[in-house]
Amino acid sequence: MTPLLVTGATGTLGVPTVSQLRAAGADVRSLSRRSGPGLVSGDLVTATGLEAALDGVGTVLHLATGRKDVLAGRNLAAAARAAGVRHLVFISIVGVDRIPFPYYRAKLAVEREIESSGVPYTVLRATQFHSFIVSLLAAQRRLPAVLAPAFSVQPIAVEEVAARLVELATGAPAGRVPDIGGPAVRPLPELARVWAGAAGVRRPVLPVRLPGATFRAWTAGHGVVPGPAYGRGTFEEHLATRYAQAR
Repeated sequence: MTPLLVTGATGTLGVPTVSQLRAAGADVRSLSRRSGPGLVSGDLVTATGLEAALDGVGTVLHLATGRKDVLAGRNLAAAARAAGVRHLVFISIVGVDRIPFPYYRAKLAVEREIESSGVPYTVLRATQFHSFIVSLLAAQRRLPAVLAPAFSVQPIAVEEVAARLVELATGAPAGRVPDIGGPAVRPLPELARVWAGAAGVRRPVLPVRLPGATFRAWTAGHGVVPGPAYGRGTFEEHLATRYAQAR
């Protein structure tokens, strides 16, 4: 079986993706700057170790993210082309072409690097994970209130994104595929109140409006997916599992 390389394999999305790939019988290599069991050493920013990591690889799933996303994506695409990789799969974010947030602009730039690389590719955009919404709210533990931007989001279970990536990685290159999002579009302040109840947070939730083009793009709905929902797992289900494990 031809090996498959996963970048960001030890991250929030990488862990369930690698697990599902291996359950499907794939021969997975996990790229990491660290060394350890099941890992292959390589650095996307410096390109160190990429040639060896890609040797004999047919498909690459690029899930890694960081402060130098564009350089990392450019290096990976060039190394994949040189190695004769037949399929490069990239996870991006819904709205990267409409929301002028620097992190999103970097993701869009990586999409462009991959599209112009000459390597057959698939790009999937997904909405935020349930866990990201929780992290955004939980990070405010030192504030007297929970601040929730007054726009709507469509969070999705990370395991469902992983399942879609497995489908795509084990299929033929498809270019830009339809975006996926969670089961419902909901106001972020509403989700903040649901989270506060599940987490035992007694501070008030305050909806906030912010100046600037990024906030306007979110309120315009550019961060959600129109049409039938892809995801099925709800935010409440995620919270029930998360906080049951914490107790």
